[in-house]
Amino acid sequence: MVSPMVHLCLVFTVSTSERQERVMSQGAGLSAAVAMESGPELGEQQEAVRARGYWEGVWLRLRRDRLAIASAFFIVFLVVVAFAGAPLAKRMLGHGPNDIFIGSEAITADFLPAGPWTHVTDPVTGEKTIFILGTADRLGRDEFLRLLYGAQVSLEVAVLSTIGVMFIGVLLGAIAGYYRGWVDTVISRVTEVTMAFPGLLFIIALAATVGPRIDNITFGFLGKGVVTLLLIFWIFGWFYPCRVMRSQVLSVREKEYIEAARMVGASDWRIVRSHVLPHLVAPMIVYSTLIVATYVLGEAGLSFLGLGIKTPTASWGNLLAAAPEYYTAQPWLMVWPGLAILLTTLAFNLLGDGLRDAFDPRGVR
Repeated sequence: MVSPMVHLCLVFTVSTSERQERVMSQGAGLSAAVAMESGPELGEQQEAVRARGYWEGVWLRLRRDRLAIASAFFIVFLVVVAFAGAPLAKRMLGHGPNDIFIGSEAITADFLPAGPWTHVTDPVTGEKTIFILGTADRLGRDEFLRLLYGAQVSLEVAVLSTIGVMFIGVLLGAIAGYYRGWVDTVISRVTEVTMAFPGLLFIIALAATVGPRIDNITFGFLGKGVVTLLLIFWIFGWFYPCRVMRSQVLSVREKEYIEAARMVGASDWRIVRSHVLPHLVAPMIVYSTLIVATYVLGEAGLSFLGLGIKTPTASWGNLLAAAPEYYTAQPWLMVWPGLAILLTTLAFNLLGDGLRDAFDPRGVR
């Protein structure tokens, strides 16, 4: 007769054996599933997964942002139209943006600018031409060509101003953040003085004194007045990127690889050049994209006030300045340059937002 204790041991042994068989059968099923997914043989060597680089990851995140990609295409289109399309349109139409058509169909009987798609006869040569967007003013100048050449001026001012202020700001910000101490104190105090300086008064004083002479400096390829705006934006625009880059460098200089570079005897210049500046590329690109839009608006605003690009040189700002005179008869003269400024600044801002999210993997939109 089997005792209860022996019976209990036998039951426990049987149940344990059943559980082991069940686990083994489940493991076999799992192995079979893995084998089916991985290939005909479980031990077959699989193709190695290629690691993604930093810039490839940035591109993969950026291309998911359709607004940023569309903005980038618009900016490329704008550059092509401004610098290649404007001279081509001038040649095809047979007149330039500053050519005057007084005494022709470009001026209506009420001495107002003609409307869009007006056929005009040159009073001097007798040649026929067409004004696609109408006339810009009472002098009979072509609104379409002035809009295209105004895009050249706006982009020149915006891009060159951004390059200048980023160069000064990154240089001073990197020096202040890396060396700290009295160097940081001096640069910080100069930054604060520049921020507090009344820039508009300086611009008015410059325009009233040496401004006309500086406006004539073109270096053979810039529009008149572009150099003046570049100097103004360089003087009063560098402190924002300087403060941003200083804060970035203060964080980077405490990293372990910076300490390792110091321990192996690397000079300060080599550490800044090889280990600090490469880590500033992402904020530099993002911030540059955002401030380009600021300088497009800055050029338009100063030209609208008569302190920037002056006629006969075309810019979106002075086109807007002349348009309110005809807002009741020809309201589209305010629409074209206003729409150009709106779309350009919106495109740069959307691209900057997309780049910011692409460079920051933790960012979620």
